[in-house]
Order: sequence, then structure tokens, then C-alpha cells
Amino acid sequence: MMNNLKRKILNTFSTCIVISSFSSHVYAQTNNKDTILQDASLQSCIQYALKHYPLVQQSLLNEEITEQQIKSKLSEWYPQLNLNAYYQHIFQLAAVEFNNSVSPSGTHNVSSVGIGLTQNIFNRDVLLASNSANDVRNQAKQNTASNKIDVVANVTKAFYDVLLTQQQIALLDDDIVRLERNLKDAYNQYQGGIVDKTDYKTATITLNNSKAERKSDIELVKAKFVYLKQQMGYTAPNDINLLFDSAKMQQEALIDTNQVVNYDNRIEYQLLQTQKKLQIDNLKYNKWSYIPSVSAIGNYNLNYMNNEFSPLFDNNFPTSNIGLQLSFPIFQGGKRVHDIRTAELQVKTVDWDIISLKTNINSQYAQSIAVYKGNLSEYNILKENLDLAKEVYNTVELQYRSGVKAYLDVINAETNLRTTQVNYTNALFQLLSSKIDVQKSLGTITY
Repeated sequence: MMNNLKRKILNTFSTCIVISSFSSHVYAQTNNKDTILQDASLQSCIQYALKHYPLVQQSLLNEEITEQQIKSKLSEWYPQLNLNAYYQHIFQLAAVEFNNSVSPSGTHNVSSVGIGLTQNIFNRDVLLASNSANDVRNQAKQNTASNKIDVVANVTKAFYDVLLTQQQIALLDDDIVRLERNLKDAYNQYQGGIVDKTDYKTATITLNNSKAERKSDIELVKAKFVYLKQQMGYTAPNDINLLFDSAKMQQEALIDTNQVVNYDNRIEYQLLQTQKKLQIDNLKYNKWSYIPSVSAIGNYNLNYMNNEFSPLFDNNFPTSNIGLQLSFPIFQGGKRVHDIRTAELQVKTVDWDIISLKTNINSQYAQSIAVYKGNLSEYNILKENLDLAKEVYNTVELQYRSGVKAYLDVINAETNLRTTQVNYTNALFQLLSSKIDVQKSLGTITY
């Protein structure tokens, strides 16, 4: 009997260990999947950043903190119930004169236990909390939205920056393949006595330069990856393989350059509008200082009195009351007048902030769209140049192999091709980056 019981206990204990281990394993796998990226597109990097970047998470926590603070303020509209108790031992009783004789009054031991109820009817602090609750919530959400917009813009630019360097490395890889082929051709012609060793050495120098540049870019892309991870809030040690569609990127680089600025789309403008509402609520709050604070009160007390401590609580003498309590400061040295004037000036200050922001938005859009149009024009020209450079290089290379052109012509054509490829790639990513600036100035970045 005892052995069976022990066996059941051991089986149960073993089952619990297995379940606990399995649950921990599943949680660890889920947690790892949530925090590790293997292959990442731009959208997945952005979504990861919105979920893990510290500033965004702090903004979300601030929303929750704001909500709790609002609820704390609004709770003052509910009845406030308090328990009060005290005990007092009087060493010397107060003297009372009655019929030309003086005698002590009261008892040496006094105690009271009471419940007090207060209900706010009009209180400007609670009224301010009620009127401004939605605006305060909205302000917290707008701060979060502003941080998210910055995260999207920063991650997008960092993503493009990494891709730009990776593309430059890929171009250098192609360039090295061409140069190695040219070096082989130049060496064979040198061995055959067709040309002197100048072509062979020139090809070697050019190849070494490209290899050195590739090595430099490989080190640079590591640093840019670190910056991208920082903007994403990515702390896992593994590398990220960036996914992209070059054809799709070329299409997405184009935007309508005839859009008109709409201030309401800018989160900064929305924040100032909310701030103005809060300042107007603050102005009302200061004007309410001329209205009395009114509350309903009710008390019920159990009073105990006795000269001896032991029988003090044998008998009680209850008292109860209800009433209204009014509080109104008559004179405060002009404090209320000055507070109201200060609140009015604060509202005007926000109005000037709005005017200043509008001019800044116009300036930001004008600058960003000018840069974008310039990059777009350069991109279109370099795209055409790239096709021409490829055609020229292929022609010169064939002519060199046929003995028509000198090797210097091949070097020049190859240099022009590589330069054009690099410039075209730079132009594409500059165009994509300037597009983000235009969208940010228009307030059209989505997340």
C-alpha cells in the first residue's frame, strides 16, 4: 500500500517536471522567434522596431501611466469615506465656573471612533480632470505616434544605407570578375608578345584597387548594420539578411511631386492643437477660482468618556450630522487675477507656436521636395548613362580582344562603367531617402 502511494507521488512529480520543462522550452522558442530576425524585409524591420525600440515602448507605457493618472483624478468625484479614531488622556480637566463656584469639567479619558463621508459637488480640480481627460489621453497617444513616425523614418533610411553599401560591394564583385578576366587576357597577350608588360601591370594595379575598396566596404557595412540594429532596438547577436526587390524599390521611389501641404496631417501640428485645448482648459480652471468649492458632508461618531480607563468603552455617546461645506477665498492679494492673465498669455504663446510650426512645415516641404526633384533628375540621367556605359564597355572590350583598341581604352571604359554603376546606385538610394523626407514633411508616413 505504502509502495503504491510512493510510486504515485513519484509519477506525479515526474509529470510535473516534464510539463514544466516542456512549457519552458515552448516559451523559450516563442520568445526567440519574437526577438530574432533571420530574413528581413523593410516592413519586417519597421514592425520589429515598433515593437522593440525602447522609445516607442516607453511612449506606450506613458500612455498607460497617463490613463491611471486620469482615473486617479476622476476618482475624486466618487464619495470619499474615511474612518477616524482617537484616544486622549487628560491630566488636568478644564475648570468651569457655575454659580460662583469653579469645578472641573469633563473626564480624564476620552475616545472617539467615527466615519466621515464627503461628496464633491463642485470642485475645480476634479472638474478640470473631467474636462481635459480626453485631451490628455490624446496627447499621450500623439506623443507615441510622433515617436513611431521617427522610428519608421530612421529605420527606413538605415535600411537603405545598408543596402547601398551591399550593392556597392556587389558591383565591386562584378568589377573584380571583369578585371580578373582582363588581367588574364593582358597576361596572355604579354606572354604571346603582342603587348608589353605595361598592360599586364596596369590591370594588376586596377584589380588590387578594386579589392582594397571592396574590403573597406565590407568593414563599413558591418558598422551600418550595427546602426540599423540600434534603430530597430535589435539586441540579438545574430546577423540579419536583408531582403529587397530592386524593381519594386525603383517603382516605390517615385511619388507625386504636386502634393499640397496639409498641416492637419503633421503630428507636430496635432500635438500643438491638443496643447492649445489643454491651455484653454487651464484658463477655465483659473477662472473657476471665483466659484466656491461645494461638497456634501456626513459624520457619525461614537464617543467614549470615563475617568477610568478600564470601563472607558463600556458606554458610548453617539453623535451624527449631515451638511454642506462651502469654501471660498475672499482675498488672496490678486493671485487669481495674475493666474488668469498668465493662462491667457500661455494660450497666445501656443498660437504663436502654431504659426511658427506652419512656416517651418512649409520650409521643410520646399527643401525636401527640391532635393527629391534634384535626385529624381539625377537618377533618370544616370539610369540612361548606365545603359550607355555598358554598351561602350562591351564594344571596347571586343575591340581590344580583336587588337583594334589599346588596353588603356579598356581601362577607361571599365572605370566609366563602374563609376556609372556606383553613381546610379547612389542616386537610387538617395532618391529613396529623400522620398522619406518628403513624406515626413507632408505627414504621410504610415506605420
